[in-house]
Amino acid sequence: MPEPLHDALKRPLRYLRISVTDRCNFRCRYCMPREVFGRDHRFLPREELLTFEEIERLARAFASLGVHKIRITGGEPLLRRDVERLVALLAAIRGIDELTMTTNGSLLAAKAADLAAAGLHRITVSLDSLDDDVFKSMNDADISVADVLAGVDAASAVGLPLKVNAVVKRGVNEGGILGLARHFKDRGHVLRFVEYMDVGHSNGWRLDDVVPAGEILATVNAELPIEAHTDDGGVACRYRYRDGTGEIGVVASVTRPFCGTCTRARLSADGVLYTCLFATAGHSLRDLLRNGSSDADVEAALREIWTNRADRYSEIRSDATVALPKVEMSYIGG
Repeated sequence: MPEPLHDALKRPLRYLRISVTDRCNFRCRYCMPREVFGRDHRFLPREELLTFEEIERLARAFASLGVHKIRITGGEPLLRRDVERLVALLAAIRGIDELTMTTNGSLLAAKAADLAAAGLHRITVSLDSLDDDVFKSMNDADISVADVLAGVDAASAVGLPLKVNAVVKRGVNEGGILGLARHFKDRGHVLRFVEYMDVGHSNGWRLDDVVPAGEILATVNAELPIEAHTDDGGVACRYRYRDGTGEIGVVASVTRPFCGTCTRARLSADGVLYTCLFATAGHSLRDLLRNGSSDADVEAALREIWTNRADRYSEIRSDATVALPKVEMSYIGG
């Protein structure tokens, strides 16, 4: 594996998240609230999206600079036609030893077998509640829990290892924390609770809406005793059940920032590179690809962008930073 690039704060480049569409069939209030992303919202036209071949070319450039993990995201990535073909292209890249996808799961039942056959290594499904009324109020799309669980079951049936992410928002779904833990505890899937974050500038985020990781863990531990688990360098703090039946994680960007170990770059569906989830601006790589630049030119641009990176938003979060016009999560895939 090539030596990774390091940014201005000595963090290596190891992980690339690729959004393949800015469209989604959900309208989750913490990500794509309908009052912003409604009927009149202008999504990216197809000609502005990177082609699969352009994505593959960029992924190869990132791999040559030390990236070994790629995650396909959206919007909802399963809305991108023939996305399994992209999975196959990325799975064939030398040096990429972890290829994953994050999805809302509603379309997964029909796609799981094709994704596994194409070479996907693992999948993460977003599911914020097992209560249908709560879940529908959060996704604002009248899509049921059963639809998502059908996708989870289909992925399991074809052998795809699976994680489940649940964003927890105060006054909305914190009452379902234990229900989620009970449901997935004995099923072999890793459940991860995610603190509600101030991504983008359209979800009306307030600190009072955040259920801290410590509270989430205490809620689970009160009924299902847990203990700290080995840290694998990921964003989630990991905990295993004391009876040995599985584990949970918490992603605590608000109360336990992990900027100091962030190795992630994010590529939007139209080819803009962002070096932070909370970025206010990015760097167009699509222009490089379409103006005849060589692979060496592309790699040189990536080197310059990453070596100048100094983002640490979660460590310096304040009233002033919260108000910044940050890129929307639906655009860069979280």
